Amino acid sequence: MPLVTSTEMFKKAYDGGYAIGAFNVNNMEIVQGITEAARDLSAPLILQVSKGARAYANHTYLLKLVEAAVIECPNIPIVLHLDHGPDFETCKSCIDGGFTSVMIDASGKPFAENVEITKKVVEYAHDHGVVVEAELGTLAGVEDDVKVSAEDSSYTRPEEVEEFVSKTGCDSLAIAIGTSHGAYKFKPEQCTRNADGLLVPPPLRFDVLEDVSKRLPGFPIVLHGSSSVPQNFVKIINEHGGKMPNAIGVPEEELRHAAELSVCKINIDSDLRLAMTACIREHFAEFPAHFDPREYLKPARQAIKEMVSHKIVNVLGCDHKA
Repeated sequence: MPLVTSTEMFKKAYDGGYAIGAFNVNNMEIVQGITEAARDLSAPLILQVSKGARAYANHTYLLKLVEAAVIECPNIPIVLHLDHGPDFETCKSCIDGGFTSVMIDASGKPFAENVEITKKVVEYAHDHGVVVEAELGTLAGVEDDVKVSAEDSSYTRPEEVEEFVSKTGCDSLAIAIGTSHGAYKFKPEQCTRNADGLLVPPPLRFDVLEDVSKRLPGFPIVLHGSSSVPQNFVKIINEHGGKMPNAIGVPEEELRHAAELSVCKINIDSDLRLAMTACIREHFAEFPAHFDPREYLKPARQAIKEMVSHKIVNVLGCDHKA
């Protein structure tokens, strides 16, 4: 099937109490690992591209990689989505260039300006058969071009969501309930430690999510900054020359609970990077003479596939929902 929008995908997810994984892509091996996992588990899928990924890999290369995935995986619905579009021009370029979904992130602007910018993107996108994700509230953390300090972050204000959705006409809404971008989602002083001395992050604000859901019944909610930062990958990286002290993510059981509520899309990026990097570092430690990229990228691709398969089944709950 051709690339699709997320409209029907989200409706089924909302009604079924599961979420769709939105995985960031920037090279062939990552695209292959993600799509092979979704294909084998018959899971609907969102492949998303950031502004940074477009700058790194080129719009055309990424588009053709995703089109190849569609050919190789004809039985699962795939959305091509722009992650964190910073302005109208970037969103327009992606809409004109074959994307089926875009996000306009004007969450750092005042409410009225966020509405104005988002509405402009929505009008252009809908005229071209493309859906739009918007954002209210500001997540902390660093990921590609998105850099927000903890001091500048803010939870979504539930009392604003009805007016925002009504005025903009957006198709889904990313909210801030305590997730954060990057592999260092929380400072150690924000966390407690368990019996093994591992950091335990503060719980997500499910009260905010539930309030938003009551105000927007049936409307798809999105969680950004939702990598769990698996500690097995962090341990491998640190044991093989890496330096990732206090890297911590969102507990998977909290993401699963969010998926059972109104969250229809969960963004995952850092976990992909960690899986690939851990595998490559471990490979070079075991095989220091290897220099053919295929020798270390093949197992890295498999690591991506296994991690995505785990997310689809145990976190998102969208296996066999294609």
